Amino acid sequence: MRVLVIGGGGREHALCWALSRTAVVFCAPGNPGTGAVATNLPIQADRPDALIQACRDNAVDLVVVGPEAPLAAGLVDRFAAAEIAAFGPTAAAARIESSKAFAKALMASAGVPAAASETFTDLEPATRYIKACAEPLVVKASGLAAGKGAVVCRSRADARQVAADMLGGKFGHAGAEILVEEFLEGEELSVFVMTDGERWIILPASQDHKRLGEGDTGPNTGGMGAYTPVTLATEALLQRVEREVVRPVLEALAVAGARYRGLLYAGLMISPGGDPYVLEFNCRFGDPETQAVLPAIDDDLAGHFWSIARGEPW
Repeated sequence: MRVLVIGGGGREHALCWALSRTAVVFCAPGNPGTGAVATNLPIQADRPDALIQACRDNAVDLVVVGPEAPLAAGLVDRFAAAEIAAFGPTAAAARIESSKAFAKALMASAGVPAAASETFTDLEPATRYIKACAEPLVVKASGLAAGKGAVVCRSRADARQVAADMLGGKFGHAGAEILVEEFLEGEELSVFVMTDGERWIILPASQDHKRLGEGDTGPNTGGMGAYTPVTLATEALLQRVEREVVRPVLEALAVAGARYRGLLYAGLMISPGGDPYVLEFNCRFGDPETQAVLPAIDDDLAGHFWSIARGEPW
């Protein structure tokens, strides 16, 4: 099989490395690391026509899209129109990451446990809501913000300022709509789910280091390292995650006409009592968790990706 991985980060290096065990791999645009295990193609992820032509020129069988932005922009839809198999969700299904407001509404309809929240596009009603919230609280940009759009605010005054910054354009279009959420205590857990929308495989759970400073302090980053296995992720907990999170959200997406095919990443908070709550969903492999998770898997990823992309039994 000949596979094109789209992206140029550490996540894509890990994907290329894992796929190269059973496939001939190309990467666009790639990086020096991917160049050691794949053939780099100097094409950016926001050039769908050039990517489609590269697939034809290199007899590519399967495309694997790494980053969230091209997924949200409909890159998988473009490949489908060109009759090229692609592993990843359509733009409609990718809204589970590209719009946190959409994801919250979907979770509410499906009964998925999550923090209480409200969505706003104007500062005045957001400020009124913040005044009634307990401290600390969380303000999130609804759109894609490269993993930096969730801010834990220790006070209502801080939350009001963050809301004003986001709605004022700090995150561009991503912050045109915001969510104000209750703060959940507990321990975070990253769970990757490989799925065709009806069946799924849960990959080894992981945890990443988000905060910028020592001792888990400072603002969130896009991720500064990760590890697996995680002692918190017991078999009993993961069974609850399947039952309370994975199954209902996949069913809700299907009902909404956006059947999910690809890698669904559930960012969870596990409460002190051991209950899972969804912090967010991502529509792709996480970075940096992928770099820790894929080396822990001894399986034919290319075969799974192919079957999911083609809608074949797996």
